[in-house]
Amino acid sequence: MKEVLDFVSTVTDLRQEKKVLHKMKDIILLVFFAMLANADDWGEMEVFGKEHEKFLRNYLELPNGIPSHDTIQRVFAMVPSEFLEQFQKKWNEMLNREEGEKIRKLLAIDGKTQRGNGNKNQKGNHIVSAVDENGFCLGQKRVEEKTNEIMAIPELLDSLTIKGCIITTDAMGTQTEIAKKIRQKRADYVLALKGNQGSLYEDVRLYFSDPELREKCAYKKTVEKARGKVEKREYWQTEDIGWLSQKKAWPGLKSILLTRNTIKGADGKEQIEERYFISSLSTEIEDAARAVRGHWKVESYHWHLDVTFREDGNHTLEKQASYNLNIMRKLSISILKMIEVGNKPLSMKKKRYAIGTNPEKHLEQIINL
Repeated sequence: MKEVLDFVSTVTDLRQEKKVLHKMKDIILLVFFAMLANADDWGEMEVFGKEHEKFLRNYLELPNGIPSHDTIQRVFAMVPSEFLEQFQKKWNEMLNREEGEKIRKLLAIDGKTQRGNGNKNQKGNHIVSAVDENGFCLGQKRVEEKTNEIMAIPELLDSLTIKGCIITTDAMGTQTEIAKKIRQKRADYVLALKGNQGSLYEDVRLYFSDPELREKCAYKKTVEKARGKVEKREYWQTEDIGWLSQKKAWPGLKSILLTRNTIKGADGKEQIEERYFISSLSTEIEDAARAVRGHWKVESYHWHLDVTFREDGNHTLEKQASYNLNIMRKLSISILKMIEVGNKPLSMKKKRYAIGTNPEKHLEQIINL
């Protein structure tokens, strides 16, 4: 981790050197340490810094002490977002999570709007993220609004090494150009279908509505019991798509997929949800089912941003400052996933709280990773 922290000292500070009271690298690390220690807004970051200044001086120069919350925000907004993305990338490289397994890597792509960054005069940042099945963010792109997500996904894919991966998106990302980009980068896709794909959704739905055709498909079922509920997940996949009129429009399209989730409550009532997908995978029902199941990781990731880090409650309106905070939150999530705080497993939210009660001990542990 020290190697990654050293990278921060390479940040380019375009401010006039003679007027600089607080070093940019100090501001970046102060925000990073404070965020791990349960600070969510600029005021809390200032308080954290002043309470733990002696410890922080082991890693920060602080020539003029801890800056005010206004200064922290103002300077952090000047940090090039591209630099923080590289900071995040350095961390991902350090993880080097190549387990040597033959299981194909999943990468879920989805967007989230920073609601706290919006008001009546502007829309909040919309950030498209690529999250792997271990819950680590490997890259992201910021766009002005959700409708621009379609343009951002190919750019995000270009910034990543995805050869051999299986890429999943929600229905908004089910676009022929995105499928083409995925195949060009020698990866496979499992793309969700909804009514926004014209007749494609209805054609696939009608196919799977025929019991005789479903009987010929590859099939997988899992059953899980938790909290008085029983959840049954069923998957059907077929390469019988010669009849599909839109087949040629989708590069590498080889199969279609139906998933059916049946949740039975303690009261005996059932909830059934069916979803449909197109895929460049051959009939590999295990991989296809894993991809569909794995896409929820990115939704869980966004949940942590909102609940564990209270992102939507942070009303930083300056666009770059808000986006930079998002990058730091994602870096913090990656670290919190890796460490244990105390003698028993804790939720991510409780880990932040524990670090905040004794940052000298726990941040030292993180720095020495």
